[in-house]
Amino acid sequence: MKWILGLLVLMISMHVSADTQINIVGLFNNKALVMINGSGPHHLQAGQTKSGVKLISATSDAATLEVEGKRRVLKMGQAAFVAASTGSPEAVNSPVNLYADQAGHFFGNLTLNGGSFKYIVDSGATNVTMNSDDAKVAKIDYKQGRKVNMATANGVVQAFTVTLNTLKIGTIILNNVDTTIIEGSSPPFILLGMSAQNRLNIKRENSIMTLTKKY
Repeated sequence: MKWILGLLVLMISMHVSADTQINIVGLFNNKALVMINGSGPHHLQAGQTKSGVKLISATSDAATLEVEGKRRVLKMGQAAFVAASTGSPEAVNSPVNLYADQAGHFFGNLTLNGGSFKYIVDSGATNVTMNSDDAKVAKIDYKQGRKVNMATANGVVQAFTVTLNTLKIGTIILNNVDTTIIEGSSPPFILLGMSAQNRLNIKRENSIMTLTKKY
């Protein structure tokens, strides 16, 4: 009977919106059965998250959930609608500011296949350039790329040229970026070369460099 009542409350309260719809259809100690946006029920234990809904705690009387950073306490059969956060679309591809270190170099962090890597802006590098150790961490099958030889301060080394599907520099997302991968552990960080820089507007004012995506 409780299940039926819970589902009826959900059906009555449903409406077309971008909000997250939550309905409690079962309660236990540190566990809850939750309908999310009309799907489920999902069996959540305290600390678990499903579709952006996290169960903080639960008793046989009520559940405390967190959605979009907001907490809601719901009893059996109760429903809640939590508004989606605003501003996220504008953050994508927004300008990225870098600050020069004492030597005048501009460093930042980029994301590649879910991994975070340190980079330096280097106009002397034709391509984005990275070492093979970092490439392995990023799960890049670089040996399927075109083999080349590169002259470095340590002599001629073997390298491979590949095209990265996606490279994320802060909030800026670049696709199909030509990249050179050098065998070994050098360079110690990724060189943000011209294959990426040519697709950015780069403005420098004193110790601040601003990167803005062109295309």
